[in-house]
Amino acid sequence: MINRRHVLGALAGASLLPSRGSANVVYQRSEIREDLARRFTDVGTAGTFVGYKIDDYLVIASDKDRSGEAKLPASTFKIPNSIIALETGVVGDPDKDVFKWDGVTRSFEAWNRDHTLRSAIAASAVPVYQEIARRIGAERMQKYLDLFEYGNRDIGGGIDQFWLTGNLRIDPVQQVDFVDRLRRGSLPVSKRSQELVRDILPVTKSGDSIIRAKSGLLGAEIGKPSLGWMVGWAEKGSANTVFALNLDVREPHHIADRMKLTQQCLADIGAI
Repeated sequence: MINRRHVLGALAGASLLPSRGSANVVYQRSEIREDLARRFTDVGTAGTFVGYKIDDYLVIASDKDRSGEAKLPASTFKIPNSIIALETGVVGDPDKDVFKWDGVTRSFEAWNRDHTLRSAIAASAVPVYQEIARRIGAERMQKYLDLFEYGNRDIGGGIDQFWLTGNLRIDPVQQVDFVDRLRRGSLPVSKRSQELVRDILPVTKSGDSIIRAKSGLLGAEIGKPSLGWMVGWAEKGSANTVFALNLDVREPHHIADRMKLTQQCLADIGAI
């Protein structure tokens, strides 16, 4: 197994994309596209987009700087949290195991009910995933973040807060790396856990393409959104493009702009 840096490429000066789980090294290309950066300024904010076109071994990014800046993952952490829940047996069946509503009324109506894992990730129900993290526990959580080489792997700040307000940080290039391994089923966990999480990821259709993605909204649970994420991959026929986007939430409309800009950037690079 190659012990490599968490980069997809030349965005940070690297030129190699080693394939995890094998001794192969894939030479890749990268591009910085200013037209992608303008997508963010056009809506009055700052942000970044990174897309990895699998078949072309091509990384396309809006910039060299913010694409490598690590930030709290917010609800994009529901992806690894779901994998770990399934792998540890905290969740056995994503459609049958039920997490009972705790009776606390929150501002997001969809959170105020019972959930399965599938419905919880669709509603981005923070309280459910906080309970999942508590059941997983710090020792097992740390073990799997180390196995995944997920971001800075730091779960300091509380077992049910580390991805919301705590110490965990991940940058867009690292998000693309992690999500691509899930897409390929090459994470160091069971094929079943990965298949189930791929299946429960929210799906958005765009023309003849499909986008499988998880959003994140830092500060949403306290009513003060400040940073938006969208990570996942697009499928256009047999072609796949893995991506990560984040933006500063300066106006309420920037929350909806996460998916809007994702689709625009994906279309700009021919991924959808």
